[in-house]
Amino acid sequence: MRIPAVNHYFSAEPEAGAQRRDIAFTIAGREFSLVSTGGVFSADRLDPGTAVLLRKADLPGPDAAGPFLDLGCGYGPIASVLATVAPRATVYAIDVNSRARELATENAARVGATARVHVAAPDEVPDDVRFAQLWSNPPIRVGKPELHAMLDRWLPRLAPGGVAWLVVARHLGGDSLQKWIIERGWPVARHASQKGYRVLKVG
Repeated sequence: MRIPAVNHYFSAEPEAGAQRRDIAFTIAGREFSLVSTGGVFSADRLDPGTAVLLRKADLPGPDAAGPFLDLGCGYGPIASVLATVAPRATVYAIDVNSRARELATENAARVGATARVHVAAPDEVPDDVRFAQLWSNPPIRVGKPELHAMLDRWLPRLAPGGVAWLVVARHLGGDSLQKWIIERGWPVARHASQKGYRVLKVG
Protein backbone atom coordinates (compact mmCIF):
# COMPACT_ATOMS: atom_id res chain seq x y z
CA MET A 1 0.00 0.00 0.00
CA ARG A 2 1.35 3.44 -0.92
CA ILE A 3 2.10 5.64 2.11
CA PRO A 4 0.53 9.10 1.89
CA ALA A 5 3.00 11.91 1.32
CA VAL A 6 2.13 13.48 4.68
CA ASN A 7 3.65 10.44 6.37
CA HIS A 8 7.02 10.65 4.66
CA TYR A 9 9.94 11.32 6.96
CA PHE A 10 10.75 14.41 4.89
CA SER A 11 7.31 15.96 5.53
CA ALA A 12 7.37 19.10 7.64
CA GLU A 13 4.52 17.88 9.85
CA PRO A 14 4.28 14.06 9.75
CA GLU A 15 0.97 12.45 10.65
CA ALA A 16 2.29 8.97 11.43
CA GLY A 17 1.79 7.72 14.99
CA ALA A 18 4.21 8.99 17.60
CA GLN A 19 4.68 5.90 19.77
CA ARG A 20 8.05 6.24 21.49
CA ARG A 21 10.78 3.61 21.30
CA ASP A 22 14.43 3.40 22.33
CA ILE A 23 17.11 2.85 19.70
CA ALA A 24 20.35 1.37 21.04
CA PHE A 25 23.61 1.10 19.11
CA THR A 26 27.38 1.22 19.59
CA ILE A 27 29.72 3.52 17.68
CA ALA A 28 33.45 4.00 18.35
CA GLY A 29 33.21 1.80 21.43
CA ARG A 30 30.49 3.98 22.96
CA GLU A 31 26.95 2.86 23.66
CA PHE A 32 24.06 5.10 22.70
CA SER A 33 20.39 4.89 23.63
CA LEU A 34 18.24 7.40 21.77
CA VAL A 35 14.50 7.91 21.55
CA SER A 36 12.56 7.71 18.30
CA THR A 37 8.94 7.74 17.14
CA GLY A 38 6.98 7.14 13.97
CA GLY A 39 7.05 9.80 11.29
CA VAL A 40 10.84 10.14 11.21
CA PHE A 41 13.51 8.45 9.11
CA SER A 42 14.35 4.87 10.19
CA ALA A 43 12.18 5.18 13.29
CA ASP A 44 12.70 1.57 14.45
CA ARG A 45 16.49 1.22 14.33
CA LEU A 46 19.75 2.88 13.43
CA ASP A 47 19.52 3.01 9.67
CA PRO A 48 22.04 0.61 8.06
CA GLY A 49 23.43 3.38 5.86
CA THR A 50 23.89 5.68 8.84
CA ALA A 51 25.62 2.84 10.67
CA VAL A 52 28.03 2.33 7.75
CA LEU A 53 28.71 6.08 7.61
CA LEU A 54 29.48 6.35 11.32
CA ARG A 55 31.68 3.24 11.32
CA LYS A 56 33.58 3.81 8.07
CA ALA A 57 34.03 7.59 7.80
CA ASP A 58 36.69 9.36 9.85
CA LEU A 59 34.97 10.56 12.99
CA PRO A 60 36.34 13.81 14.43
CA GLY A 61 38.76 13.55 17.33
CA PRO A 62 38.29 14.88 20.85
CA ASP A 63 40.06 18.17 20.05
CA ALA A 64 37.92 18.99 17.02
CA ALA A 65 35.94 22.18 17.56
CA GLY A 66 33.69 22.23 14.52
CA PRO A 67 31.24 23.59 13.79
CA PHE A 68 29.79 20.49 12.21
CA LEU A 69 26.56 20.05 10.25
CA ASP A 70 24.26 17.05 10.43
CA LEU A 71 22.20 17.56 7.28
CA GLY A 72 18.81 15.84 7.51
CA CYS A 73 19.37 14.87 11.12
CA GLY A 74 16.24 12.78 11.73
CA TYR A 75 16.02 11.90 15.41
CA GLY A 76 19.68 12.81 15.77
CA PRO A 77 21.95 9.76 15.76
CA ILE A 78 24.73 11.44 13.74
CA ALA A 79 24.57 14.67 15.75
CA SER A 80 24.59 12.69 19.00
CA VAL A 81 27.65 10.72 17.96
CA LEU A 82 29.53 13.78 16.70
CA ALA A 83 28.83 15.70 19.91
CA THR A 84 29.98 12.74 22.00
CA VAL A 85 33.25 11.95 20.24
CA ALA A 86 34.12 15.64 19.83
CA PRO A 87 33.12 17.19 23.18
CA ARG A 88 34.51 20.63 22.23
CA ALA A 89 32.51 20.84 19.01
CA THR A 90 29.33 22.66 18.12
CA VAL A 91 26.95 20.63 15.96
CA TYR A 92 24.11 22.05 13.89
CA ALA A 93 21.43 19.39 13.39
CA ILE A 94 18.91 20.43 10.74
CA ASP A 95 15.78 18.83 9.37
CA VAL A 96 12.56 19.97 7.70
CA ASN A 97 10.59 17.52 9.88
CA SER A 98 9.37 19.18 13.07
CA ARG A 99 9.01 15.88 14.94
CA ALA A 100 12.57 14.92 14.00
CA ARG A 101 13.81 18.22 15.42
CA GLU A 102 11.97 17.61 18.69
CA LEU A 103 13.55 14.17 19.00
CA ALA A 104 17.01 15.39 18.04
CA THR A 105 16.75 18.00 20.79
CA GLU A 106 15.75 15.36 23.32
CA ASN A 107 18.54 13.04 22.22
CA ALA A 108 21.13 15.80 22.46
CA ALA A 109 20.07 16.08 26.10
CA ARG A 110 20.37 12.31 26.52
CA VAL A 111 24.05 12.45 25.54
CA GLY A 112 24.70 15.54 27.63
CA ALA A 113 25.18 17.89 24.69
CA THR A 114 22.21 20.26 24.89
CA ALA A 115 24.40 23.35 24.87
CA ARG A 116 26.45 22.19 21.87
CA VAL A 117 23.84 20.73 19.54
CA HIS A 118 21.82 23.41 17.79
CA VAL A 119 18.71 21.78 16.33
CA ALA A 120 17.05 23.89 13.68
CA ALA A 121 15.04 24.05 10.50
CA PRO A 122 17.28 24.72 7.48
CA ASP A 123 16.31 28.38 7.20
CA GLU A 124 17.18 28.98 10.86
CA VAL A 125 20.91 28.40 10.43
CA PRO A 126 22.78 31.73 10.47
CA ASP A 127 24.05 32.64 7.01
CA ASP A 128 27.59 33.33 8.20
CA VAL A 129 28.23 29.89 9.72
CA ARG A 130 30.77 27.80 7.81
CA PHE A 131 31.23 24.14 8.66
CA ALA A 132 34.43 22.20 9.23
CA GLN A 133 32.55 19.00 8.46
CA LEU A 134 29.18 18.11 6.94
CA TRP A 135 27.68 14.70 7.65
CA SER A 136 24.62 13.30 5.92
CA ASN A 137 22.66 10.24 4.98
CA PRO A 138 20.79 12.33 2.42
CA PRO A 139 17.08 11.78 1.69
CA ILE A 140 17.41 10.11 -1.70
CA ARG A 141 13.67 9.48 -1.93
CA VAL A 142 12.84 13.19 -2.15
CA GLY A 143 13.92 12.92 -5.79
CA LYS A 144 16.97 14.12 -7.67
CA PRO A 145 15.94 17.76 -8.15
CA GLU A 146 15.36 18.34 -4.44
CA LEU A 147 18.40 16.30 -3.43
CA HIS A 148 20.65 18.20 -5.81
CA ALA A 149 19.22 21.53 -4.64
CA MET A 150 19.91 20.55 -1.03
CA LEU A 151 23.54 19.67 -1.75
CA ASP A 152 23.99 22.78 -3.89
CA ARG A 153 22.79 24.81 -0.92
CA TRP A 154 24.92 23.22 1.81
CA LEU A 155 28.17 22.00 0.27
CA PRO A 156 29.26 25.61 -0.40
CA ARG A 157 28.83 26.22 3.34
CA LEU A 158 31.95 24.16 4.03
CA ALA A 159 34.82 26.19 5.47
CA PRO A 160 38.12 26.25 3.56
CA GLY A 161 39.62 22.81 4.00
CA GLY A 162 36.29 21.42 5.15
CA VAL A 163 35.02 17.98 4.27
CA ALA A 164 31.62 16.40 3.73
CA TRP A 165 30.86 12.77 4.51
CA LEU A 166 27.88 11.27 2.66
CA VAL A 167 26.46 7.76 2.55
CA VAL A 168 24.27 6.57 -0.31
CA ALA A 169 23.02 3.11 -1.22
CA ARG A 170 24.50 1.94 -4.49
CA HIS A 171 21.12 0.74 -5.78
CA LEU A 172 19.61 4.15 -5.00
CA GLY A 173 22.14 5.98 -7.11
CA GLY A 174 25.29 6.25 -5.02
CA ASP A 175 27.56 6.09 -8.06
CA SER A 176 25.51 8.56 -10.10
CA LEU A 177 25.43 10.98 -7.17
CA GLN A 178 29.21 10.80 -6.93
CA LYS A 179 29.43 11.62 -10.64
CA TRP A 180 27.02 14.55 -10.25
CA ILE A 181 29.01 16.02 -7.33
CA ILE A 182 32.21 15.79 -9.39
CA GLU A 183 30.45 17.54 -12.27
CA ARG A 184 29.59 20.35 -9.85
CA GLY A 185 33.30 20.90 -9.31
CA TRP A 186 33.80 19.14 -6.00
CA PRO A 187 36.60 16.63 -5.41
CA VAL A 188 35.03 13.32 -4.37
CA ALA A 189 36.57 10.05 -3.23
CA ARG A 190 34.78 6.80 -2.55
CA HIS A 191 36.11 6.35 0.96
CA ALA A 192 34.47 2.99 1.68
CA SER A 193 31.87 0.52 0.48
CA GLN A 194 29.97 -1.86 2.73
CA LYS A 195 26.65 -3.68 2.63
CA GLY A 196 25.68 -1.99 -0.62
CA TYR A 197 26.44 1.53 0.61
CA ARG A 198 28.98 4.03 -0.66
CA VAL A 199 30.68 6.38 1.79
CA LEU A 200 31.74 9.47 -0.15
CA LYS A 201 34.29 12.01 1.03
CA VAL A 202 33.73 15.41 -0.56
CA GLY A 203 36.35 18.13 -0.33
